[in-house]
Amino acid sequence: MLDTFNFWLATGFGLGLAPIAPGTFGSLLGIPLAWWLLSRPLGQQGIVMAVLLVLAVPVCHVAAWHYDGLDHGSIVADEYVAFPLAVIGLAAARHPLVIALGFGVYRFFDALKPPPIHLTEFVHGGFGIVLDDVIAALVTWVVMAIGIKLWQRRASEQHLSS
Repeated sequence: MLDTFNFWLATGFGLGLAPIAPGTFGSLLGIPLAWWLLSRPLGQQGIVMAVLLVLAVPVCHVAAWHYDGLDHGSIVADEYVAFPLAVIGLAAARHPLVIALGFGVYRFFDALKPPPIHLTEFVHGGFGIVLDDVIAALVTWVVMAIGIKLWQRRASEQHLSS
């Protein structure tokens, strides 16, 4: 029974079993989680994220046993738990278009795994499975924070020139 529960958590309640883009489908669970977290104070956001990421490591590790220790595409708990890091503390991400953009940028970095994200593939077990998503989310956060700051600066300059 516990193994079945772990399987459902690891596969995003079955979303990770999608025949195409299982990581993207599984990551969708991260959107309501991020939305809820963004309504909390920043300290609570950080605590909840830390707890969820720590819990995701054994969930993903146990699920990987069923796939000969591999980070199989159907294991998506790492994706949906890490996504909120991409927007944590960014108040502008409470706008649906901004969180959707964050999701797209996160999926881009997670799917392509450009440097330094690809280096995490050498870390074995549940920690390695979660680590690449955490780094993809952090890189996304930097991109989003810079983009939001530039957008706000431009909007402010346009307002002042009007």
